[in-house]
Parts: sequence; structure tokens; C-alpha cells
Amino acid sequence: MTVYDELKARGLIAQITDEEEVRELINNGRATFYIGFDPTADSLHVGHFMALCLMKRLQMAGNRPIALIGGGTAMIGDPSGRTDMRQMMTPETINHNCERFKVQMSKFVDFSDGKAIMANNADWLLKLNYVELLREVGPHFSVNRMLTAECYKQRMEKGLTFLEFNYMIMQSYDFFELFQKYGCQIQCGGDDQWSNILGGTELIRRKLGKDAYGMTITLLLTSEGKKMGKTQAGAVWLDPEKTSPYDFYQYWRNVDDADVMKCLRMLTFLPLEEIEKMEKWEGSQINAAKEILAFELTKLVHSEEEARKAQEAAKALFSSGGDISNMPSTELEDSDFTEGEVAVTDILVKTKLVTSKSEARRAIEQGGVEAGGVKVTDFNAKIKKEELLGNGMIIKKGKKAFHRVFVK
Repeated sequence: MTVYDELKARGLIAQITDEEEVRELINNGRATFYIGFDPTADSLHVGHFMALCLMKRLQMAGNRPIALIGGGTAMIGDPSGRTDMRQMMTPETINHNCERFKVQMSKFVDFSDGKAIMANNADWLLKLNYVELLREVGPHFSVNRMLTAECYKQRMEKGLTFLEFNYMIMQSYDFFELFQKYGCQIQCGGDDQWSNILGGTELIRRKLGKDAYGMTITLLLTSEGKKMGKTQAGAVWLDPEKTSPYDFYQYWRNVDDADVMKCLRMLTFLPLEEIEKMEKWEGSQINAAKEILAFELTKLVHSEEEARKAQEAAKALFSSGGDISNMPSTELEDSDFTEGEVAVTDILVKTKLVTSKSEARRAIEQGGVEAGGVKVTDFNAKIKKEELLGNGMIIKKGKKAFHRVFVK
């Protein structure tokens, strides 16, 4: 099976401008392609996962990736998929986020010996002369055509700023710049970037009279059509300081039954033949498939050692086997206790299972809290210090959030 055929079989390709040409380039390892990442936070998240995996797959086949950090476009903000305007960030924040992205991307892409390129569009976008840009690029964009793009149509009712309206032009200019500087023939991105990608291929054709191509990857959606990678606590980050390897593992271990096979196909590097066998699994075997998914993705993001630790901690919740010490844990101090006791609501806040005491109280009233395997029914409930000695106690909120508290 060719590289391109495998991408299709895994359900990764959504739209493409010239299938025959793109297939030829990537199958022969001759493609230089780019994917853009706007540094809107100090960590990549699950929403970036598909793009990183695509870069890894294509690089393994001999193609050269360009990871484009949007140090310039982040100052504008991408309106795609948004109902409101992004918060404006300072240059210092953007630069800090760019540096964090570089570290995380290196886990997926090999940047040594020119095998891949890391670029920052601030290097050219921030130097552009406004009037010159209008004269050189403006004539090649039809406002009527731009307004038909899905990313703009969604915002027209609530208001689209002129600042955001320029985003498509900036992204198109990125492709134009990378085409000339590095011979980049293909831009890849999520399917919500289709209009922006077409803008780039058209600008290159009009300005240089040459062909460039676009390919979008299927968005990672649940069976209900919602974007994956969100929890009640917020985004699922790739930075272990923001989302622990254990919580990352648990996120994938708890995906819906209807989504597990799709995730195995699209995100893991397991052979398709192996996944096709799993598609016949039923009942408790589905849980085994979820464990495989969680282990493979945690290994990919955090290392095999961290994946094993997370797996052991998860086992410890449901059986005598497994290592409870690898579960997210908090050591309580003497100051946390009053007369040798600590309130369950205080524990919930300290462990960040909730954000406030009022939220802790609601969770208890709704029957969603357990301490040491016993449901907590009284929001004034307290735990004695001696009960937390040794391995401590597991506090559970809802069906999927666990935390160990202990004292030495």
C-alpha cells in the first residue's frame, strides 16, 4: 500500500486540489509541505494532534515537512470555527508560546540535518509594507469570493472585523513565501482551512504562474459531531505540566465506543490489518481496544515509560494489580487539617477536581463524589488524617476523574 493510499484508508484526507499530482509527490518522497500552527497558547493540544501525526507519517516516507509557527498571524487571529474574536496577545506572549511549540514538535518531527524546517511567519509578515502589500497582493483577491468562505460566513451575523478579514490574505502570503524560499509545493491543514489554502494556491498561480497544491485532513470529531480534545476542565494539552500523562491516558481510555476504531485508524501508527481485526471486537473487547488506543497515544506524546505508568495507575483503580503511586497525587500538609481532620470539599479544591467550594458542594449534592470507594452524601463530611497515611485515599469525582491524597 502506498503512503497516499494508507492516508485515504485511515480516513485522514478530506479535500485535495489535485489528487493525481499530490499522490505522485508524496508517494515518491518528493514533497515539501507545510502545516501552520498559530501559538494561541503555551502548549499544543489534541486539536493539533492530527496535523503532527500527518507530518510524522509523511516524513517517514521521505517527504520534507515545514512546521510554520504563526508568530505573525497570531497577531491577527484566525476566524475559522470561531463565533467571537480571539483575545489579542502581546508579542512577548506570542514569542514564549512559539518556543514552547518548537520543543513539543520535536517529539514528532525530526528537524536534524535539514530533514524538516521550522519557520516563523513573523520573519516576513512583520516586515511587510502595507501599501506595497495592497498593490502586490490585493488585486488577486476577490472580496465577493472571500465572503463566500465558510470561515467568514459563520462570523458575518455577529460581526467580522477588518483585522480578521485579512487572515486569509496573510495565510495565502505564507504559502507564497514558502513556495519561493523552500520550494514548498503543498499546504496541509484541517478541513476548516480549505478556503485559506485555496487562497494560497491561487496567489502562487496568479503571481508566479506556477502550480501549488492543497490537502486538508479530516477534523477529529466525535460521533456526535463535536471536536475531540475537550473536557470539563478544558483542553487536553500535550504538555505534561498542563495535562498529566495519566489524565491524557484516561482521556483516550474513556472515548465513546463509537469513536475508538476511528481514533485507532487516524491517530495511531498500528498496522491497518491489526486495526481491522479489532473492528470485529465486541463487548468487553472494546475496552481492550480503548486501552490499546490510550497506551499508543500516550507513548507517542509522552514516552513508553509514561504510558506504562499511566496504564498501571489506571489498573490500580479497578483491581489489586497496578501501581497506585502513578496516579495524579497530592500530599496534604499539616496546615490543611483542623483538629486532625480535613473537609472533603477542601480536598476537592486542593486537588483541582473542582474550581471552587460551591462546585464541590454541587458535586456532592448530585452524588458525584466518592472518597475511598464510599459515596459522599454530606457536604460537611471530613476525613481523618490517619485515614490518609501510607498509600492514602482515592477521591473520585464523576465517572472519570480520580485523584490520590495522602500524608507522610
